[in-house]
Amino acid sequence: MNKKIKTDAVDKLIDAILCIQTKEEGYNFFEDLCTVNELLSLSQRFEVATMLREHKTYMEIAEKTGASTATISRVNRSLNYGSDGDDLVFERLSQKSATDENVHHRAHL
Repeated sequence: MNKKIKTDAVDKLIDAILCIQTKEEGYNFFEDLCTVNELLSLSQRFEVATMLREHKTYMEIAEKTGASTATISRVNRSLNYGSDGDDLVFERLSQKSATDENVHHRAHL
Protein backbone atom coordinates (compact mmCIF):
# COMPACT_ATOMS: atom_id res chain seq x y z
CA MET A 1 0.00 0.00 0.00
CA ASN A 2 1.16 3.49 -0.82
CA LYS A 3 2.10 5.08 2.50
CA LYS A 4 1.24 8.53 1.11
CA ILE A 5 -2.47 7.70 1.06
CA LYS A 6 -2.58 5.96 4.45
CA THR A 7 -3.95 8.80 6.55
CA ASP A 8 -6.67 9.16 9.15
CA ALA A 9 -8.78 11.10 6.65
CA VAL A 10 -8.52 8.35 4.01
CA ASP A 11 -9.25 5.71 6.69
CA LYS A 12 -12.45 7.59 7.57
CA LEU A 13 -13.43 7.89 3.91
CA ILE A 14 -12.94 4.16 3.32
CA ASP A 15 -14.89 3.36 6.49
CA ALA A 16 -17.70 5.59 5.23
CA ILE A 17 -17.73 3.87 1.81
CA LEU A 18 -17.83 0.47 3.48
CA CYS A 19 -21.01 1.57 5.31
CA ILE A 20 -22.88 1.97 2.02
CA GLN A 21 -25.36 -0.89 1.61
CA THR A 22 -27.29 -0.11 -1.58
CA LYS A 23 -26.69 1.56 -4.93
CA GLU A 24 -29.13 4.30 -3.95
CA GLU A 25 -27.12 4.98 -0.77
CA GLY A 26 -23.97 5.03 -2.91
CA TYR A 27 -25.45 7.54 -5.34
CA ASN A 28 -26.62 9.74 -2.47
CA PHE A 29 -23.27 9.59 -0.66
CA PHE A 30 -21.14 10.36 -3.70
CA GLU A 31 -23.53 13.03 -4.97
CA ASP A 32 -23.22 14.79 -1.62
CA LEU A 33 -19.44 14.35 -1.42
CA CYS A 34 -18.22 14.81 -4.99
CA THR A 35 -18.81 17.12 -7.87
CA VAL A 36 -20.39 15.56 -10.93
CA ASN A 37 -17.06 15.80 -12.76
CA GLU A 38 -15.15 14.10 -9.92
CA LEU A 39 -17.57 11.19 -9.85
CA LEU A 40 -17.60 10.88 -13.64
CA SER A 41 -13.80 10.93 -13.64
CA LEU A 42 -13.64 8.10 -11.08
CA SER A 43 -16.19 6.07 -13.00
CA GLN A 44 -14.29 6.67 -16.25
CA ARG A 45 -11.06 5.43 -14.65
CA PHE A 46 -12.87 2.33 -13.41
CA GLU A 47 -14.25 1.69 -16.90
CA VAL A 48 -10.74 2.13 -18.32
CA ALA A 49 -9.41 -0.38 -15.78
CA THR A 50 -12.15 -2.84 -16.71
CA MET A 51 -11.36 -2.55 -20.41
CA LEU A 52 -7.62 -2.87 -19.83
CA ARG A 53 -8.25 -6.12 -17.95
CA GLU A 54 -10.24 -7.27 -21.01
CA HIS A 55 -7.12 -6.57 -23.12
CA LYS A 56 -8.76 -3.79 -25.14
CA THR A 57 -6.44 -1.46 -27.04
CA TYR A 58 -5.82 2.12 -25.96
CA MET A 59 -7.67 3.26 -29.11
CA GLU A 60 -10.74 1.13 -28.27
CA ILE A 61 -10.71 2.39 -24.70
CA ALA A 62 -10.30 6.04 -25.72
CA GLU A 63 -13.15 5.78 -28.23
CA LYS A 64 -15.57 4.11 -25.79
CA THR A 65 -14.73 6.06 -22.62
CA GLY A 66 -13.50 9.40 -23.91
CA ALA A 67 -10.41 9.01 -21.69
CA SER A 68 -7.14 10.46 -22.92
CA THR A 69 -4.28 8.11 -23.69
CA ALA A 70 -2.43 9.74 -20.77
CA THR A 71 -5.24 8.74 -18.39
CA ILE A 72 -5.35 5.24 -19.87
CA SER A 73 -1.58 4.95 -19.42
CA ARG A 74 -1.77 6.10 -15.77
CA VAL A 75 -4.55 3.60 -15.01
CA ASN A 76 -2.57 0.86 -16.77
CA ARG A 77 0.53 1.68 -14.72
CA SER A 78 -1.52 1.53 -11.52
CA LEU A 79 -2.97 -1.84 -12.49
CA ASN A 80 0.48 -3.24 -13.29
CA TYR A 81 2.47 -1.77 -10.42
CA GLY A 82 -0.16 -1.05 -7.77
CA SER A 83 -1.13 -2.99 -4.66
CA ASP A 84 -3.42 -5.44 -6.52
CA GLY A 85 -6.55 -4.08 -4.84
CA ASP A 86 -8.15 -4.04 -8.27
CA ASP A 87 -7.71 -7.82 -8.64
CA LEU A 88 -9.72 -8.45 -5.47
CA VAL A 89 -12.50 -6.06 -6.48
CA PHE A 90 -12.76 -7.41 -10.03
CA GLU A 91 -12.85 -10.98 -8.70
CA ARG A 92 -15.62 -10.12 -6.26
CA LEU A 93 -17.58 -8.30 -8.97
CA SER A 94 -17.24 -11.35 -11.20
CA GLN A 95 -18.53 -13.61 -8.42
CA LYS A 96 -21.41 -11.22 -7.74
CA SER A 97 -22.31 -11.12 -11.42
CA ALA A 98 -22.32 -14.91 -11.63
CA THR A 99 -24.49 -15.15 -8.51
CA ASP A 100 -26.89 -12.49 -9.82
CA GLU A 101 -27.18 -14.34 -13.15
CA ASN A 102 -27.95 -17.63 -11.38
CA VAL A 103 -30.63 -15.96 -9.24
CA HIS A 104 -32.11 -14.27 -12.33
CA HIS A 105 -32.05 -17.57 -14.28
CA ARG A 106 -33.74 -19.51 -11.45
CA ALA A 107 -36.41 -16.84 -11.13
CA HIS A 108 -37.44 -17.44 -14.75
CA LEU A 109 -37.67 -21.23 -14.48
